[in-house]
Amino acid sequence: MIRRAVLCSLVLAALSACGTAQRLSQIGEEPPMSPIDNPVSIAGRSPITMPMPAPQAEVYAPNSLWRAGARTFFNDQRANRVGDILTVNIDITDSATVSNSTQRSRSGSEAVSLASVFGLERVVENAVGGDFDPGNAADFGSDSSTAGNGAINRAESVELTVAAVVTQVLPNGNMVIAGRQEVRVNYEVRELLVSGVIRPEDISATNTIQHSQIAEARISYGGRGHITELQKPRYGQEFWEIVSPF
Repeated sequence: MIRRAVLCSLVLAALSACGTAQRLSQIGEEPPMSPIDNPVSIAGRSPITMPMPAPQAEVYAPNSLWRAGARTFFNDQRANRVGDILTVNIDITDSATVSNSTQRSRSGSEAVSLASVFGLERVVENAVGGDFDPGNAADFGSDSSTAGNGAINRAESVELTVAAVVTQVLPNGNMVIAGRQEVRVNYEVRELLVSGVIRPEDISATNTIQHSQIAEARISYGGRGHITELQKPRYGQEFWEIVSPF
Protein backbone atom coordinates (compact mmCIF):
# COMPACT_ATOMS: atom_id res chain seq x y z
CA MET A 1 0.00 0.00 0.00
CA ILE A 2 2.79 2.42 0.90
CA ARG A 3 4.73 1.53 -2.25
CA ARG A 4 1.65 2.15 -4.38
CA ALA A 5 1.02 5.49 -2.69
CA VAL A 6 4.63 6.55 -3.25
CA LEU A 7 4.45 5.49 -6.92
CA CYS A 8 1.21 7.40 -7.43
CA SER A 9 2.69 10.48 -5.80
CA LEU A 10 5.72 10.34 -8.11
CA VAL A 11 3.55 10.00 -11.22
CA LEU A 12 1.30 12.79 -10.01
CA ALA A 13 4.30 15.00 -9.31
CA ALA A 14 5.68 14.36 -12.81
CA LEU A 15 2.36 15.20 -14.44
CA SER A 16 1.93 18.29 -12.32
CA ALA A 17 5.48 19.37 -13.17
CA CYS A 18 4.59 19.32 -16.87
CA GLY A 19 1.46 21.34 -16.21
CA THR A 20 3.37 23.73 -13.95
CA ALA A 21 6.06 24.26 -16.59
CA GLN A 22 3.37 25.01 -19.15
CA ARG A 23 1.70 27.53 -16.87
CA LEU A 24 5.04 29.15 -16.05
CA SER A 25 5.72 29.66 -19.76
CA GLN A 26 2.40 31.52 -20.05
CA ILE A 27 2.99 34.07 -17.28
CA GLY A 28 1.73 37.46 -18.40
CA GLU A 29 0.05 36.01 -21.49
CA GLU A 30 -3.46 34.94 -22.37
CA PRO A 31 -4.13 31.19 -22.27
CA PRO A 32 -3.66 29.82 -25.81
CA MET A 33 -6.68 28.68 -27.76
CA SER A 34 -6.81 25.20 -29.25
CA PRO A 35 -5.98 24.94 -32.95
CA ILE A 36 -8.73 24.09 -35.39
CA ASP A 37 -8.65 20.30 -35.60
CA ASN A 38 -10.62 17.47 -37.13
CA PRO A 39 -13.93 17.35 -35.20
CA VAL A 40 -13.90 13.56 -35.43
CA SER A 41 -11.65 13.52 -32.36
CA ILE A 42 -14.38 15.21 -30.30
CA ALA A 43 -16.87 12.42 -30.95
CA GLY A 44 -14.19 9.75 -30.53
CA ARG A 45 -11.45 8.27 -32.67
CA SER A 46 -13.34 5.04 -33.29
CA PRO A 47 -16.42 5.07 -35.55
CA ILE A 48 -19.70 4.66 -33.69
CA THR A 49 -21.65 1.45 -34.19
CA MET A 50 -25.28 1.12 -33.10
CA PRO A 51 -28.15 -1.33 -33.72
CA MET A 52 -29.58 -0.81 -37.18
CA PRO A 53 -33.06 -1.57 -38.57
CA ALA A 54 -33.62 -3.81 -41.56
CA PRO A 55 -32.85 -2.10 -44.90
CA GLN A 56 -35.82 -0.71 -46.78
CA ALA A 57 -36.10 -0.13 -50.49
CA GLU A 58 -36.36 3.52 -51.53
CA VAL A 59 -39.45 4.57 -53.45
CA TYR A 60 -38.92 6.92 -56.41
CA ALA A 61 -41.52 9.00 -58.21
CA PRO A 62 -40.09 9.60 -61.70
CA ASN A 63 -43.11 11.64 -62.83
CA SER A 64 -42.95 14.06 -59.90
CA LEU A 65 -40.87 17.25 -59.64
CA TRP A 66 -40.97 17.10 -55.84
CA ARG A 67 -38.49 14.94 -53.96
CA ALA A 68 -39.78 13.04 -50.92
CA GLY A 69 -38.47 14.48 -47.66
CA ALA A 70 -37.21 17.73 -49.24
CA ARG A 71 -37.75 21.03 -47.43
CA THR A 72 -37.19 23.15 -50.51
CA PHE A 73 -38.31 22.73 -54.10
CA PHE A 74 -34.83 22.43 -55.57
CA ASN A 75 -32.60 21.27 -52.70
CA ASP A 76 -32.77 20.32 -49.01
CA GLN A 77 -30.74 22.85 -47.04
CA ARG A 78 -30.46 20.71 -43.94
CA ALA A 79 -27.24 18.91 -43.01
CA ASN A 80 -27.23 15.37 -44.36
CA ARG A 81 -23.65 14.55 -45.38
CA VAL A 82 -20.28 14.28 -43.68
CA GLY A 83 -18.82 17.74 -43.37
CA ASP A 84 -22.16 19.59 -43.32
CA ILE A 85 -22.75 22.09 -40.51
CA LEU A 86 -25.83 22.52 -38.33
CA THR A 87 -26.63 24.57 -35.23
CA VAL A 88 -27.21 22.99 -31.83
CA ASN A 89 -29.39 24.91 -29.37
CA ILE A 90 -28.55 24.01 -25.76
CA ASP A 91 -31.23 25.08 -23.31
CA ILE A 92 -30.87 23.08 -20.10
CA THR A 93 -33.11 24.03 -17.20
CA ASP A 94 -33.11 21.19 -14.72
CA SER A 95 -34.05 21.01 -11.06
CA ALA A 96 -34.10 18.05 -8.70
CA THR A 97 -35.11 17.68 -5.06
CA VAL A 98 -34.52 14.35 -3.35
CA SER A 99 -34.83 13.56 0.34
CA ASN A 100 -34.14 10.20 1.98
CA SER A 101 -34.37 9.02 5.57
CA THR A 102 -33.37 5.61 6.90
CA GLN A 103 -33.63 4.16 10.39
CA ARG A 104 -32.73 0.67 11.54
CA SER A 105 -32.51 -0.98 14.94
CA ARG A 106 -31.94 -4.50 16.19
CA SER A 107 -31.54 -6.18 19.57
CA GLY A 108 -30.83 -9.76 20.58
CA SER A 109 -30.04 -11.83 23.67
CA GLU A 110 -28.93 -15.40 24.33
CA ALA A 111 -28.63 -17.37 27.59
CA VAL A 112 -26.86 -20.74 28.07
CA SER A 113 -27.01 -23.02 31.12
CA LEU A 114 -24.86 -26.05 32.03
CA ALA A 115 -27.00 -27.64 34.68
CA SER A 116 -25.77 -31.13 33.87
CA VAL A 117 -23.34 -32.19 31.14
CA PHE A 118 -21.95 -35.58 32.17
CA GLY A 119 -20.43 -34.01 35.25
CA LEU A 120 -18.32 -31.60 33.22
CA GLU A 121 -20.03 -28.67 34.92
CA ARG A 122 -18.03 -29.54 38.03
CA VAL A 123 -14.82 -29.41 36.06
CA VAL A 124 -15.77 -25.96 34.70
CA GLU A 125 -16.78 -24.83 38.21
CA ASN A 126 -13.44 -25.90 39.67
CA ALA A 127 -11.56 -24.20 36.85
CA VAL A 128 -13.51 -20.94 37.01
CA GLY A 129 -13.95 -20.66 40.76
CA GLY A 130 -16.57 -20.99 43.43
CA ASP A 131 -18.83 -18.27 42.02
CA PHE A 132 -19.68 -20.27 38.89
CA ASP A 133 -23.43 -20.92 38.44
CA PRO A 134 -24.15 -23.83 36.04
CA GLY A 135 -27.72 -22.60 35.59
CA ASN A 136 -26.47 -19.30 34.20
CA ALA A 137 -23.33 -20.32 32.35
CA ALA A 138 -23.40 -17.68 29.60
CA ASP A 139 -25.48 -14.66 28.74
CA PHE A 140 -25.09 -12.75 25.48
CA GLY A 141 -26.74 -9.53 24.40
CA SER A 142 -26.42 -7.14 21.45
CA ASP A 143 -27.98 -3.87 20.38
CA SER A 144 -27.42 -1.97 17.16
CA SER A 145 -29.05 1.01 15.51
CA THR A 146 -28.50 3.03 12.35
CA ALA A 147 -29.97 6.35 11.30
CA GLY A 148 -29.26 8.27 8.12
CA ASN A 149 -30.62 11.33 6.39
CA GLY A 150 -29.79 12.74 2.96
CA ALA A 151 -31.10 15.54 0.79
CA ILE A 152 -30.34 16.87 -2.69
CA ASN A 153 -31.53 20.23 -3.93
CA ARG A 154 -30.06 21.05 -7.35
CA ALA A 155 -30.90 23.61 -10.02
CA GLU A 156 -29.08 24.08 -13.34
CA SER A 157 -29.62 26.53 -16.16
CA VAL A 158 -27.48 26.60 -19.32
CA GLU A 159 -28.47 28.40 -22.52
CA LEU A 160 -25.92 28.24 -25.35
CA THR A 161 -25.69 27.84 -29.11
CA VAL A 162 -22.90 26.08 -30.99
CA ALA A 163 -22.31 24.99 -34.59
CA ALA A 164 -21.49 21.31 -35.07
CA VAL A 165 -20.13 19.30 -37.98
CA VAL A 166 -21.46 15.98 -39.25
CA THR A 167 -18.59 13.52 -38.76
CA GLN A 168 -20.31 10.25 -39.67
CA VAL A 169 -23.49 9.01 -41.35
CA LEU A 170 -24.73 5.70 -39.97
CA PRO A 171 -26.29 3.01 -42.19
CA ASN A 172 -29.81 3.87 -40.99
CA GLY A 173 -29.37 7.55 -41.87
CA ASN A 174 -28.67 8.85 -38.37
CA MET A 175 -25.70 11.20 -38.13
CA VAL A 176 -22.90 11.66 -35.63
CA ILE A 177 -22.17 15.32 -34.91
CA ALA A 178 -19.39 17.08 -33.02
CA GLY A 179 -18.73 20.73 -32.33
CA ARG A 180 -16.35 22.91 -30.34
CA GLN A 181 -16.51 26.59 -29.49
CA GLU A 182 -13.89 28.64 -27.69
CA VAL A 183 -14.24 32.22 -26.50
CA ARG A 184 -11.41 34.11 -24.85
CA VAL A 185 -12.11 37.12 -22.67
CA ASN A 186 -9.02 38.73 -21.12
CA TYR A 187 -7.16 35.86 -19.44
CA GLU A 188 -9.90 33.25 -19.46
CA VAL A 189 -10.94 30.85 -22.22
CA ARG A 190 -14.42 29.38 -22.16
CA GLU A 191 -14.82 26.12 -24.04
CA LEU A 192 -18.01 24.39 -25.16
CA LEU A 193 -17.99 20.83 -26.50
CA VAL A 194 -20.95 18.92 -27.86
CA SER A 195 -21.24 15.54 -29.58
CA GLY A 196 -23.83 12.81 -30.10
CA VAL A 197 -26.13 11.05 -32.57
CA ILE A 198 -29.10 12.77 -34.23
CA ARG A 199 -31.91 11.89 -36.62
CA PRO A 200 -32.27 13.80 -39.91
CA GLU A 201 -36.01 14.15 -39.17
CA ASP A 202 -35.28 16.15 -36.01
CA ILE A 203 -33.38 18.88 -37.87
CA SER A 204 -35.62 21.90 -38.32
CA ALA A 205 -36.12 23.83 -41.54
CA THR A 206 -33.59 26.40 -40.29
CA ASN A 207 -30.95 23.65 -39.95
CA THR A 208 -31.03 23.66 -36.13
CA ILE A 209 -31.57 20.95 -33.54
CA GLN A 210 -32.29 20.95 -29.81
CA HIS A 211 -29.92 19.30 -27.36
CA SER A 212 -32.78 17.14 -26.07
CA GLN A 213 -32.97 15.50 -29.51
CA ILE A 214 -29.36 14.30 -29.43
CA ALA A 215 -28.87 10.67 -28.43
CA GLU A 216 -25.75 9.78 -26.42
CA ALA A 217 -25.25 13.52 -25.97
CA ARG A 218 -21.97 14.68 -24.47
CA ILE A 219 -22.05 18.35 -23.52
CA SER A 220 -19.17 20.01 -21.70
CA TYR A 221 -18.91 23.65 -20.73
CA GLY A 222 -15.83 24.79 -18.88
CA GLY A 223 -12.77 26.94 -19.17
CA ARG A 224 -9.13 27.46 -18.50
CA GLY A 225 -7.16 30.47 -17.40
CA HIS A 226 -6.50 32.51 -14.28
CA ILE A 227 -9.96 32.20 -12.77
CA THR A 228 -10.14 28.45 -13.38
CA GLU A 229 -6.70 27.94 -11.81
CA LEU A 230 -7.79 29.77 -8.66
CA GLN A 231 -10.87 27.55 -8.36
CA LYS A 232 -8.93 24.30 -8.70
CA PRO A 233 -7.43 22.69 -5.56
CA ARG A 234 -3.68 22.05 -5.53
CA TYR A 235 -2.51 18.62 -6.69
CA GLY A 236 -1.15 17.83 -3.22
CA GLN A 237 -4.56 18.41 -1.70
CA GLU A 238 -6.25 16.23 -4.33
CA PHE A 239 -3.70 13.45 -3.77
CA TRP A 240 -4.13 13.56 -0.01
CA GLU A 241 -7.94 13.44 -0.24
CA ILE A 242 -7.65 10.31 -2.42
CA VAL A 243 -5.13 8.32 -0.35
CA SER A 244 -6.13 9.51 3.14
CA PRO A 245 -8.00 6.73 5.02
CA PHE A 246 -9.55 9.19 7.49
